[in-house]
Amino acid sequence: MAEERLPREVIAMRVAQELPDGGYVNLGIGIPTLVSQFIPDDRTVIYHSENGVLNYGPMAAEDEQDIDLINAGGQFLAPVLGMAFFHSAEAFAMIRGGHIDVTVLGALQVSENGDLANWMVPSRGIGNIGGAMDLAAGARRVIIAMEHTTPKGDFKIVQDCTFPLTAKQCVSLICTDVAVISVTSDGLVLDEVAPGWTADEVQAITEPTLKVSQRLREIAF
Repeated sequence: MAEERLPREVIAMRVAQELPDGGYVNLGIGIPTLVSQFIPDDRTVIYHSENGVLNYGPMAAEDEQDIDLINAGGQFLAPVLGMAFFHSAEAFAMIRGGHIDVTVLGALQVSENGDLANWMVPSRGIGNIGGAMDLAAGARRVIIAMEHTTPKGDFKIVQDCTFPLTAKQCVSLICTDVAVISVTSDGLVLDEVAPGWTADEVQAITEPTLKVSQRLREIAF
């Protein structure tokens, strides 16, 4: 019987631990968006969105949704004191100028040297670049939040990306529903495993060879 995998919300909770107090952070669509829901009250994170919003709160409750307050993914945002609005060109200038400390993105594939592919599935022939290429190249740290494999069980952490690349050697940390993996100059390092999982079981669903950290531990909060 396969071990239980972590739900999307728990992946987001683990990623939330990585965001620095006072940091400027951009959250991608999907699991990354959930990260803003799990920041401790005593920590300040200043969120940035490509459509021209800075310093927004978590996603808005259904009875507080404002059609004029949305992020780049079209999701409703909760207003906070000091929330700022500006042109999308200025938002991208912040990214390209190196002013984003961390971006959290989803991925279709991540290679063992940190290459990222997250904008097109070739078999479908469609894709959407959005701000991913700018963020992958311009953010100081790139964290990937995703399921470890595809719904069919195919590898998403691969030796070499076969999908069109978003950026090369940009990823520093991968958080999945079964593991936390660091991307280093010596390869991929397995730092944490989901409850009930072993390093061998994670390796079995990961194409590149993982180096197991001497401080390997269970994902905890």
